[in-house]
Amino acid sequence: MKRSGNPIERSFELAAECCEDLTPLVYRRLFAKHPETQTMFRSEGSELVKGSMLAMTIEAILDFAGERSGKFRMIECEVSSHDAYGTPRDLFVSFFGVIRDTLREVLGPEWSHDIDHAWDRLLADIAAFADPD
Repeated sequence: MKRSGNPIERSFELAAECCEDLTPLVYRRLFAKHPETQTMFRSEGSELVKGSMLAMTIEAILDFAGERSGKFRMIECEVSSHDAYGTPRDLFVSFFGVIRDTLREVLGPEWSHDIDHAWDRLLADIAAFADPD
């Protein structure tokens, strides 16, 4: 299989080859890093919400790191909706770092300097995009 030249896309491609579902790994890390987030998810139907939220976030990340065809705008919309829920902006932005850290752990030695540098740049760009002040 030909791998993407985009390091962000490549990190997800590599993870998909060795991990069937990132959802439990991402949320385990999120809850460990930010225990207060556990109460933000209702107990019933929570797994579907988590999976859907992660899938939408990954789509937005891939678009933000790639073509910017429009799906990345979800980040802007979700900043507003999470503001309405009372979610602090830094916590919202932190979720993207949790995804990166989970991918880094899953990929292990496959995590390259190129991927690391691209994620650092992406996270800085998302933080600026989510909080333009």
